[in-house]
Amino acid sequence: MRNVRLIARLDIKGPNLIKGVHLEGLRVVGSPNEHAVRYYHQGVDELIYMDCVASLYGRNSLGDIIQSAAMDVFVPMTVGGGIRSAEDAALLLRCGADKVAVNTAAVARPALIADIARRFGSQCMVLSIEAKQIGLDRWEVYTDNGRERTGLDVIDWAERAVEMGAGEILLTSVDREGTRKGFDCALVRAVTQRVAVPVIASGGMGKPEDLIEVVQVGGADAVAMADILHYGRATVGDIRQVARTANIEVRRFEHV
Repeated sequence: MRNVRLIARLDIKGPNLIKGVHLEGLRVVGSPNEHAVRYYHQGVDELIYMDCVASLYGRNSLGDIIQSAAMDVFVPMTVGGGIRSAEDAALLLRCGADKVAVNTAAVARPALIADIARRFGSQCMVLSIEAKQIGLDRWEVYTDNGRERTGLDVIDWAERAVEMGAGEILLTSVDREGTRKGFDCALVRAVTQRVAVPVIASGGMGKPEDLIEVVQVGGADAVAMADILHYGRATVGDIRQVARTANIEVRRFEHV
């Protein structure tokens, strides 16, 4: 039985950790590094850093933040936002990232997925999908932090990206993001039933129990959490305990 990973998601704008609703109305939460260290000490399994404005400006500016985190935090880090080439990915990996997440540039140039997977391995190439529901069991891929329509079907795009070398999918429900209403389990299930790589459910976690349905019904391999952790409504330990009580396998963590 696989361990379900508990991942803290840190959305970054400039030097600040921010949080929005539906990926909009971004509010400053605090220092990315302070929060990363806190979640690390709480026993988080991984961290995801997303540069929220990188696609607008055409560059990822998280290098310094990642270098700083890598000195204090010793869990895998995924970095996304504004990655347009294998060279961009290489720079972030040198700064301390373990994986890169690509969305906007991969939609514009799907060969980028194969480029990164060939150069660094599929396990390093995470496809970030921002999904909005457009009908019954139908979701469209959005780019540029949930602003731009693509006309792509989420399930078709996920399958195609995996064929090209994506080793993991970060699946964010734009409809649920920041709402605290729980994950879009139908969306997650639609993707997990069609791809053989791990899927990280993101967007909407309002209480620790929301993890149970998205894992047991949605088939998620991991959950990305932001609002629930940033505002102190639960700790990673609280969420780990809820998972255990529901007989969901999670990594054992002993406080140092």
